[in-house]
Amino acid sequence: MVAALPAWAAECPAFLDHDQRKLHSRDSVNLCDLAAGQPMLVVNTASRCGYTGQFEGLEALHQTFRDKGLVVVGFASDDFRQEASTEEEAAEVCFVNFGVTFTMIAPGPVTGTQANPVFREINRQSQPPRWNFTKYVLDRDGKVTASFPSRVRPDDPQLMEAIEEVL
Repeated sequence: MVAALPAWAAECPAFLDHDQRKLHSRDSVNLCDLAAGQPMLVVNTASRCGYTGQFEGLEALHQTFRDKGLVVVGFASDDFRQEASTEEEAAEVCFVNFGVTFTMIAPGPVTGTQANPVFREINRQSQPPRWNFTKYVLDRDGKVTASFPSRVRPDDPQLMEAIEEVL
């Protein structure tokens, strides 16, 4: 007898179905397993950026909306030459300095042909990040419904409204 796959496994967008190594960890996460058909807020991050203080607001969004189904995922990247030189330092900024508890993915490209598969698809659907802390709201089907540049803070009413619309 063959075990039935969960409904989400058959419907999970292929671009989310990759093992992603967590920041400063040997552990990996598959976003299909993590999100399980839930809406997502995906953000490219860097620990030495002028917008790094937004980690605090992103964590607040995570705390506010996780029980309503939102999954927040940060993708560390040095595409704009502002990520720490070591994962240990990047992890300290995220987890110690800002108390981040949402999933952070190990550093990798978010722009260009070498971009992480998640960002290759986000970039195809929307536009590539022009700087760190670009925010993308994805619906339950993995479609980008809104994107916000770095200057838009996590507590911005337009971002909050975009999140509410996908919940």
